[in-house]
Amino acid sequence: MSARQAGEGPAPEDLRLGVPEGAEVPRALPDTAPQTSSASASTPHWRAEEERGSIFWIKAMVIFATMFGRGPARLIVAFVAFYFTLFSAKARRAVHVFRRHLGEPTGFWAAYRQVLRFAQCSLDTLFFLQGKTKYFTVSRNGHQHLERLRETKTGVILLGAHLGSFSAMRMQSAKESLPLHPVVYTKHAKRFNRVIEELDPGSKVSLIEMGDGGEIDFMLSIREKLEAGAMIAILGDRTQAGKKNVTVDFLGGKAEVPAGPYLLASMLRCPVYFTAGLYRGDNHYELFCIPFAERIDLPRGKREEGIQRYAQQYADQLAEFCRNAPDNWFNFYDFWATSEQDAPQEEAAKASDPRTSDQAPPR
Repeated sequence: MSARQAGEGPAPEDLRLGVPEGAEVPRALPDTAPQTSSASASTPHWRAEEERGSIFWIKAMVIFATMFGRGPARLIVAFVAFYFTLFSAKARRAVHVFRRHLGEPTGFWAAYRQVLRFAQCSLDTLFFLQGKTKYFTVSRNGHQHLERLRETKTGVILLGAHLGSFSAMRMQSAKESLPLHPVVYTKHAKRFNRVIEELDPGSKVSLIEMGDGGEIDFMLSIREKLEAGAMIAILGDRTQAGKKNVTVDFLGGKAEVPAGPYLLASMLRCPVYFTAGLYRGDNHYELFCIPFAERIDLPRGKREEGIQRYAQQYADQLAEFCRNAPDNWFNFYDFWATSEQDAPQEEAAKASDPRTSDQAPPR
């Protein structure tokens, strides 16, 4: 049964089209894991949301967008985004909590703008997959790092978040023939690989499956690709059930992030870069690649402190991007720890009431 409560309506994740915007990290190995907090043994709240998208509806949207173009398709997703915002109190509350941490205005239209941004990026994914780059302009920051890594055939972990568009980064990597391998949860990988293969048969992007078992095979697969000079993309902002997490300061509150990316990078001894693909509106995307650590060093006896330091560094970097582009934040659930989740009742009611708004309707 879905974690979505009765009457709350669908979640914005149901708008997802094409390549996954989500990726996860391996659990810490028992003999190397720090004594950090663990996620609940139950399914995480973000994964418990039903994923209702299907190959059929993805293809239907592809056909419509192909026949009528990006403009008419954007009108469709604007209506769909409005519907989801109107009927998903959970999404409105999540956006409200996020914007409250940023000190930004809240209300129905603020939530709608954020859901709309997500829907627009999801739609653009279809065009990226079809190689229809004529619709877009892309500016790059730090691309020289990726060029150097490609020239030296150095494997790297690209650490991102559910912020902006992974697909825009994927499009640019395809243009530059960069071997990119996102890490995703097993039950989604085959489906999305199929979408990628059908829409872009020449794609150099393939997903690495990570399920509930087979950790040794997973690690060997990662190592093999890194040794071949590949880029492994991991989104480090969502926890997993039963796996090690770290509590960090994030936008004035306490939040949990997974320890897995830092343990993985430490064991594989590869450089790590923070990446993001921000949607700036209209047809423009801005890509970022920022050095995070040349090596993740977790010395014995200080492993916990080391992971905490790197996790906080990640949280600080992510917070900076959230302030820069708050409408690109696509975690539609309460991101903060339990102690931070319980907003005052009147604020929750305000976020849940479509009639309440501090902003005019978006144009």
